[in-house]
Amino acid sequence: MEPRSGDADTIAAIATAPGTGAVGIVRLSGPRAFAISSTLTRRRPEARRATFATVSDRRGETLDQGLVLHFPGPNSFTGEDVAELHCHGGPVLLQSVLRECLHAGARLAEPGEFSQRAFLNDKIDLLQAEAIADLIGSASEAAARSAARSLSGAFSRAVEDLGTALVRLRVFVEARLDFPEEDIDFTGEKDVIAQLEGLAAQVAQLLRKARRGHRLREGFKLAIAGPPNAGKSSLLNQLAQRPAAIVTAVPGTTRDALHEHIQIDGLALHLVDTAGLRDTTDAIEREGIRRAHGEIHSADHVLLLIDAHNREQAAADPETYLAPAALPGAVGLTVIHNKCDLTGAVPSLRPGDDQTPARITLSARTGAGLDILRRHLLDCAGLSNPEGDSDFSARARHIAALEACAEHLQRGGEQLKVHGAAELIAEDLRSAQDALGHVTGRLSSDDLLGEIFSCFCLGK
Repeated sequence: MEPRSGDADTIAAIATAPGTGAVGIVRLSGPRAFAISSTLTRRRPEARRATFATVSDRRGETLDQGLVLHFPGPNSFTGEDVAELHCHGGPVLLQSVLRECLHAGARLAEPGEFSQRAFLNDKIDLLQAEAIADLIGSASEAAARSAARSLSGAFSRAVEDLGTALVRLRVFVEARLDFPEEDIDFTGEKDVIAQLEGLAAQVAQLLRKARRGHRLREGFKLAIAGPPNAGKSSLLNQLAQRPAAIVTAVPGTTRDALHEHIQIDGLALHLVDTAGLRDTTDAIEREGIRRAHGEIHSADHVLLLIDAHNREQAAADPETYLAPAALPGAVGLTVIHNKCDLTGAVPSLRPGDDQTPARITLSARTGAGLDILRRHLLDCAGLSNPEGDSDFSARARHIAALEACAEHLQRGGEQLKVHGAAELIAEDLRSAQDALGHVTGRLSSDDLLGEIFSCFCLGK
């Protein structure tokens, strides 16, 4: 997809949110933006200076009085001439002003087309363009801050710095291929291996930040599972701080998944209370259990509750309840020993490891130990101890590209250590650099760009 030329269409759209407001903005971008705004206002304001104007229709009748601003390209958001008409924020009025812009020669902008033109004209890269949409759609202050950092170029600079280091290493490696008479020895080459390991460490750090940013953007899905009457609905109510789920002493009260959305220190948490896991002949309850298994499989993390006051449950291996829905490797697990108010146990956390899940003792009825659980959930999401205030807003495609980069670097290191093969490591370094190019959009296909920008609102 090539950048827009000087004779590109002039586009127009309402740039403020739908609904009634004090102020509304109609934005134009393209070679005729100034001519069209001047047709409606009979004014040609100084660049970047808000000028009072009367907005009129094609018959000369007054539509509104407001401000007009001109931003000459290339020093504008899109890199083209941009005009803005600041009117009163009535939906009917704004539609009338937009209709006059279209009649004067503009066309209606497609979703995200203003940001797309900024990208195509090298005003922003793809990471920054996506950050605009993320900032608008932020569900928490923490997510908004991470999106603002990506929009400022922090994520892009980190990727570019990594790409620069990759280029330097590629130059050294490919010198061996292009100038074999220089006798550059790669067998056991400690400097190249050290550089590869350094690059891998940089990618790993960037991946940690990107994954945290992705969780801030998308939220963290938490499935609450376990046998009937273990206290799942009570725990949901405690976390939600309201009676979202019905709580009774009757086993099987929860028949279908119940969803609730909360925030813990900026982390958007999608809670799912599931049906009690047990053998049953009840057709409706069996369907609820089947759906519970589906929610467990699609979760980021599972809280498996057992009733520590129930001798049978306390004696059983908690993970046997999940046997029919064996957890995928990417799904985390924490075992909750509930009802410590009845057992007399002290609320506590026993950290897990690669072989065993973490275990928390608490009371879903009284709330004892809930602070321990909240801190643990932040830790599970990777947000309890961030590396400074430096997370980025990230999407699944960014993470996939960084993971591909890490995989190529690892494979290149193995090729060098085992075979001392310059040809193979050169190819892996090229592939690693290509993966980084997909993050910022330097190597993105037109189809991918179209899909990304189609998710934007019209005025962006």
